[in-house]
Amino acid sequence: MASGASVLKESVLRAKHVVFLLVDHAAPKKDVVFLLDGSDYTRTAFPAMKDFVQRLVEKLNVMENRDRVSVVQYSRDAEAHFYLNTYTGKEETLDAVIALRHKGGRPLNTGAALQYVKDSAFSPSSGSRRQEGVPQILILLSGARSSDNVETPASSLKESGVLIFAIGTKNSSRDIDRISSSPTYAQSVSDFSELPNVQQNVIDSVNTAVLEVTKISPTVLVDRGIPRKDVVFLLDGSDGTRNTFSAMLDFVQRMVEKLNVGESRDRVSVVQYSGEPATHFYLKTHSRKEDVLENIRNLRHKGGWSLNTGAALQYVRENVFTASSGSRHFEGVPQILILLSGGRSFDSVDAPATSLKEMGVQVLPIGNRDSDSRELQRISSNPRNALLVSEFSDLPSVQQKLLSVVRTVVVEATPLTPTVTAKGWGARRDVVLLLDGSEGSRSGFPAMRDFVVRVVEKLHVDEGIDRISVVQYSQEPEANFYLNTYATKDKVLENVRSLRHKGGRPLNTGAALQYVKDRVLTESSGSRRLEGVPQILVLLSGGRSYDSVDAPASALRELGVKMYTIGTRYSDSRELQRISDEPSNVLRVSDFSELPSVQEKLVDSVDSVVVLVTPTTPSVIVDHATPKKDIVFLLDGSDYTRTAFPAMKDFVQRIVEKLNVMENRDRVSVVQYSRDAEVYFKLNTYTGKEETLDAVKVLRHKGGRSLNTGAALQYVTDNTFSPSSGGRRNEGVPQILILLTGGRSSDSVDSAASTLRDNGVKTYSIGSRSSDNSELQRISYHPNFTLSVSDFKDLPRYEEQLLSVITTVTEVTRFPTPTVWGKITLSICVFFLFIISFLLHFFLTFLSDCELAAYHPQSSHGKGSCSILPAKYFEIK
Repeated sequence: MASGASVLKESVLRAKHVVFLLVDHAAPKKDVVFLLDGSDYTRTAFPAMKDFVQRLVEKLNVMENRDRVSVVQYSRDAEAHFYLNTYTGKEETLDAVIALRHKGGRPLNTGAALQYVKDSAFSPSSGSRRQEGVPQILILLSGARSSDNVETPASSLKESGVLIFAIGTKNSSRDIDRISSSPTYAQSVSDFSELPNVQQNVIDSVNTAVLEVTKISPTVLVDRGIPRKDVVFLLDGSDGTRNTFSAMLDFVQRMVEKLNVGESRDRVSVVQYSGEPATHFYLKTHSRKEDVLENIRNLRHKGGWSLNTGAALQYVRENVFTASSGSRHFEGVPQILILLSGGRSFDSVDAPATSLKEMGVQVLPIGNRDSDSRELQRISSNPRNALLVSEFSDLPSVQQKLLSVVRTVVVEATPLTPTVTAKGWGARRDVVLLLDGSEGSRSGFPAMRDFVVRVVEKLHVDEGIDRISVVQYSQEPEANFYLNTYATKDKVLENVRSLRHKGGRPLNTGAALQYVKDRVLTESSGSRRLEGVPQILVLLSGGRSYDSVDAPASALRELGVKMYTIGTRYSDSRELQRISDEPSNVLRVSDFSELPSVQEKLVDSVDSVVVLVTPTTPSVIVDHATPKKDIVFLLDGSDYTRTAFPAMKDFVQRIVEKLNVMENRDRVSVVQYSRDAEVYFKLNTYTGKEETLDAVKVLRHKGGRSLNTGAALQYVTDNTFSPSSGGRRNEGVPQILILLTGGRSSDSVDSAASTLRDNGVKTYSIGSRSSDNSELQRISYHPNFTLSVSDFKDLPRYEEQLLSVITTVTEVTRFPTPTVWGKITLSICVFFLFIISFLLHFFLTFLSDCELAAYHPQSSHGKGSCSILPAKYFEIK
């Protein structure tokens, strides 16, 4: 029997052109992560939670090649107690669980914890075996409602194949239902002392799920004999394509007719967009060609005056090219996007297009004479594949070329971004040195400073080749100088030698990394990333971070930043590895006095750096030398924010102080609302910063019970961003709305928020623990433009983050410039209006004359009659 099994395995492995993932059914494996609510809400219940974890671990087959276990605890931030690859035996795993101590803290950010688990706990470096086909299981115990959004990170986990089992109390039942992979995977208890009652249900559900996963695990990844494709058509449905939409549909039909549509062959999806995108059908909706063609024939033009191609590209990435929508990206099936766009996008396309390309999607855009050819090239995976026709009625002329490209698409397991190699003389680098300036590094700071001096001496600053910046941090970061502050090596060295230790605690490395991304590695601070210059960050850290480093480190990597980390015996080596993402880029010393021993290795690494750089074209701002902004602050003045209003006012003051408030630069307006909205000053009320700040300082809380955020947003649209109030949208000036709200709206916000988006207004929403996070996301221009704080007193911590986003807003909404034909048409309209007015006046006068004739039969017009043309029309006046 055993020999038969081995023969079967051998024959499967030899199967030509087909790659299988094999699962050992006799010994199923699992990667199990427990995510425990460690907030103040569970202090008394934590022993019961710990006992529950112990009992479940005892039921598992914990071994290196069987089950692996990790435990993460969270409140405001998440913290891994041990990873999937920390322990290989059941006894040591149980000992670690028994030793767990309650974390404490508030608020409860379940969303952030789910994201942390996805990025850190379920990663290969932490012991996850997802890529080997091992089922990934998350068991969440949460005792209260989350302060942040849980849906996006939960969806992301599910899309990556993680099975989520969630157990909650009566306080968290709504979150539990949204987070769990299936309603049957959600359990509720009155309190955690009742966990033993649901233990067997959880075990049975996990075992059943694992069996179901392992049954479908042997997946065919690539079948070269029968190539497969996932093809998405993204169609411009704006008013500009109304007359040519039928030609676009005919083209899509002809393309689909050439495809081999079937469940295991080609899959097709169609999305239409203008201001917002809408999916007509997903990749998994239809498995027969006839059904796909029938649905395409029945498509109706969407309409809408704005054309947000960037938002549509992002939508396709997040909603269509996903496993839940039928994408087979993880099976190695080529992902193809065919875009038909008949105009220039109102929003920026660069970031979402790059994101699609990094995901491996082949983007093939087709435009007409009204499209921006450069924009299409930036969107396209290969500029040569951007096709242009005079009109969409000419689409048949490019059909064969497009089919040829589609048929030859090959997904390669190579970096999807161009590689820039910087080596030796003449190569350029932007180097940022991020130094731990906390109390823990006070004695080691002189050695750190000397180390920076020696590194700078090896770089080529004088020739304008290398640029240097130094940032020091403890609780908060502070730039000592930026990349464009000094142009000579002598100046850089002089300022490095004069560095003074910052001091302070705690050590927030995550916030410092975010600061470097938002404030230092930017074009305004001297970064040359958009020119393809390698971006290098060297971190010297002498302790473990108090905040999470994962999200900001990941964001830096996505920008293409190469990170080197140097730590001491007090540093967390795993944390340093998660930051740098490459073990070879992590250097360790006993203390900073030993830095000379790693200097040569670091300099060699920097000299031979190979950085993945994605050059992107910066968006055009109306006036590059002097960018302008119109900013409206919309403040919740209801009874809910009475005690928080001073903090809100201080926040507005600090933001205004950072702006360039002048007549031809930045303009500011403040509106306060509760039941009704009231403008305190308009965009054109004040032309100077001082008088604007004075007006903010004297603001008084409005008060009022109901909170009508929807009505306030509509008020801002109709009254504050209008030209009569100083809005310069028609001049191409970015329009920005910053909403601070402390509660859930009493009215609907969707329609008003949509109108603001259609008008090109970038809305940033900031809420407190009492706000509805999903409502804030619906209001915001993009879900990423949403911020949640536990209390408005915490606003200063997010000031830099908001300023960074505001100062980089470059997507400008413009009305279309009237064409020559448009001006001629306008003139003709005016002429005809004049003729109609003249004839109407004549007709009324004629009737009047007739009436006079009736009253005066002996008048000059004759007896009881009136002439067709009254004589007065022939008089010269």
